[in-house]
Amino acid sequence: MTNPQMLDFHVGIVGTGIYIPAPRITAAELSQKTNGEWSEEAIIQKLGIIEKPIPGPGDGTQEMGVKASLDCLKNTGVSAEKIDLILSIGEEWKEYPLTTTGIYIQDRIGAVNAWALDIQQRCCTTVAAMKIAKDMMFSDPDINTVLIAGGYRNGDFIDYNDSSVSFMFNLAAGAGAILLQKNLGRNILLGTHIITDGTMARDAGVEFGGTEKPITRENISEAYCSLRVFDEKHMKARLNEVSMSNWMLCIEKAFEKSGLNSSEMDYLAALHFKRSLYFGLVRQLGLTDEQTIYLENYGHLGQIDQILSLHLAQQAGKLSEGSIISMIAAGIGYAWGANVIKWGNLKSKV
Repeated sequence: MTNPQMLDFHVGIVGTGIYIPAPRITAAELSQKTNGEWSEEAIIQKLGIIEKPIPGPGDGTQEMGVKASLDCLKNTGVSAEKIDLILSIGEEWKEYPLTTTGIYIQDRIGAVNAWALDIQQRCCTTVAAMKIAKDMMFSDPDINTVLIAGGYRNGDFIDYNDSSVSFMFNLAAGAGAILLQKNLGRNILLGTHIITDGTMARDAGVEFGGTEKPITRENISEAYCSLRVFDEKHMKARLNEVSMSNWMLCIEKAFEKSGLNSSEMDYLAALHFKRSLYFGLVRQLGLTDEQTIYLENYGHLGQIDQILSLHLAQQAGKLSEGSIISMIAAGIGYAWGANVIKWGNLKSKV
C-alpha cells in the first residue's frame, strides 16, 4: 500500500556520486600492522576485509567531499546552480578544524545559489541527513534541490595494536554524495526512523585533541592513534542488550511510516561490519546474498557506506522498477537508523 501523503508531496533521489582514493591496504598488510595478532584469514573471514582504501596525497575529508559532489553532478546532469541547500555529512577530522565543510563544497562546485549546513551523527549521518533534507523541503517552498555530501577518513586514528578497537579495523577512506529533489517523480524517499542512546555518548571517541586532553609534545605520537573505546565493558554490555532490537525497531518503524511491510524489502544498503553478523542480519530480514552488497573490498567508510552501496547496486543492476530499498546505519554515540526508498517511477505499483 502506498502512503497517501507521498502522492501530494515527495522527495526523490536524482542520483549519487562517489570518490574512492587509489591507495589500498590489504588484509595481509593489516595483519602485519597487528603484529600477527590478527591473521590475514581472520581479517578476511571474521572482520570481512579483503582490502580497503586509504587516503593518498590531497585526500582530505573536505576535498574528497568535493570530488564526490562533482561526480554526482556529472552522473545526474544537474547544474550546481540548481542546488538550493548543501548538507555536509563530512567527518569532523578534516583539513582545518572549525572550517565549515558544506560551505567549502558550495564554493568548490559552484553552487552559488545554495546555502550550506554541516551535520554530524557519526556513521548514521547519511540516513539522518536524508530525513532532514526531506523535512526541510516539505516545510520550505524555496528548497527544491538538496545535495548531501561528505568525506571520511577516521581510519587515520586507529591503533592496530589495540584489541578493543578491532571492530573498527575496517575504517577506510572515501566520500559520497546523493542528490535529492522535491517532487522528482521517481526513486522516492519514504519513511525514516532513528533512535539514539545517550548512555553510550562517551563510551568511544578520540582521546586526545579536545579541550579535556589537548595534544602536547609529550603525547603527540599517541594522540594521532587514539580513537578508542573508553568504557569497553559498558559499551559491549549495552550493545548486546539493545543494538539488534533497536536496529530491527528502526527498520520496522521506517516501513510502517512508508505504508509497507519489511518483508517487502528487495535490497539492503547497509554499513560494513563483521561478516557473520552482517549475513545473520541479511537472513533475519529474509533476504539473500544477492539482495545486498557486502563492502569487503571497501571496508567501512562511515556514513558513506549507504551511498556507496546504493551506487554499486545501480551499477550491478540490482535495482529495478518498483524495488524497495532500505538504508540502515549505526554510529557510535550511539545511534541507529533506517529509511525506505521506492526505486523507479512514482506510479509503479508497490
